[in-house]
Amino acid sequence: MTLFFGVDIGTSSSKGIVVDGSGTVLASSVRDHRVARPHPGHVEMDGESWWAEFVSLAEELTTGREITAVGVSGMGPCALLTDADGTPLRPAILYGVDTRAAAEISEITELLGGAETILARCGSVLSSQAVGPKLRWVAKHEPEIWARTRRLFMPASWLLYRLTGEYTLDHHSASQCTPMYDGTGWDPEWAPLVAPGLDLPTLRWSDEIAGTVKSNLAGISAGTPVITGSIDAWTEAVSVDACNPGDLMLMYGTTMFLIATVDRPLRTPTMWGTVGAYTGSHNLAGGMATSGAITSWLSDLTGTGFPALLAEADASGPGAHGLLMLPYFAGERTPVHDPDARGVIAGLTLSHTRGDLYRAALEATALGVRHNVEALRAAGAEVERVVAVGGGVRGGLWTRIVSDVTGLPQIIPTTTIGASYGAAYLAARATTGAAITDWNPPAETVTPVPDPAYDELYALYLDLYPATREVAHVLAARERRLSSGGTR
Repeated sequence: MTLFFGVDIGTSSSKGIVVDGSGTVLASSVRDHRVARPHPGHVEMDGESWWAEFVSLAEELTTGREITAVGVSGMGPCALLTDADGTPLRPAILYGVDTRAAAEISEITELLGGAETILARCGSVLSSQAVGPKLRWVAKHEPEIWARTRRLFMPASWLLYRLTGEYTLDHHSASQCTPMYDGTGWDPEWAPLVAPGLDLPTLRWSDEIAGTVKSNLAGISAGTPVITGSIDAWTEAVSVDACNPGDLMLMYGTTMFLIATVDRPLRTPTMWGTVGAYTGSHNLAGGMATSGAITSWLSDLTGTGFPALLAEADASGPGAHGLLMLPYFAGERTPVHDPDARGVIAGLTLSHTRGDLYRAALEATALGVRHNVEALRAAGAEVERVVAVGGGVRGGLWTRIVSDVTGLPQIIPTTTIGASYGAAYLAARATTGAAITDWNPPAETVTPVPDPAYDELYALYLDLYPATREVAHVLAARERRLSSGGTR
């Protein structure tokens, strides 16, 4: 029997899965973890914990089995910096939720001739999502660390390295290292300018076999092939067959991610233009800094479990009894690109309940999805088929609200586990030629029910951000000042 082991290192947990040759899930497990937020705007994680959790999942899930191939995936783009021997020098800096490099974004943009020049050459303007400014931040603020830095890893490439010894990164992940990747490979001029002295990894595509396992680990024998893998959102898109032109994947997780597959490179300052998971593919993507993170925050804040909150939010009804929320609780990525944006709850009264608040949070993410979809379409992306994936699709209410707010039907596939399943599939594709249409067919479709109230709410949503932006920026600056020991 052919068996595939897939692991995804996510923001709030690591997930492992064993899948057979037909795509049937035989076993799965999760290791919960938390990010560190040592300063406002800084979001980090210990890279060694990624490997420790992989080993733990492998020992639990593969012992007594014989694994045919291994797939790896992880959040990103991240920056785990190591010395020449592969020893981490500091905690990994995470993707766009880490907003520390605002000054470096401005500096590099000016150095390289402006945002339009970078957009034309790399596919995206510099933002909190880009790796390049974060590397420059380390060089500027931690020069002793940068002096020893020789290698750059992301979660998937770190697992690959620990398993095989190969220093390799997939093309898609590299395309989010703006401005170091020029659309085909490492930019020979800009990469060394932004990250001098860095030994850049060899580039491969996500479904290529990058190496073989060095030594036995539970049911993974030495010599087992390991695929290159990619960033979790792109691996999720692979897992639900949302990689064809006209497809849009919605990833319901700690953050909300959107990936539109397009038939040619598209350029817009509001979204991220990248290469895709497969050779010759192109994407226009977006990401909200928080989505499921807000629902978890409300659950913790109220001491109430998700089933109860979902039931109360369902009873609240469209519009949450007059509440409107901006979901910018960790700044916002696309399409506003504002690391100093902040969450806003407008319309609160003493009569509002926790169910109303939870409903407003779900609607806020749906309104944010609509905002991103409109930006994708304005840039020329065709959105013809929407596929939903991730933990947030369970329960039904959230996906229903998103469809009602956006007017878009959403396909719910048979398996919605996400990136770990996609990683296992990539391993199967590389070794046996498996087809995802056989592995994971559609299970149901969420059909939108138009409600004029949501059109009115969306217009207010678009007005609320510019109306509160300046106040939010002042408060964000105050938060930074206080956290650094400044005066009130």
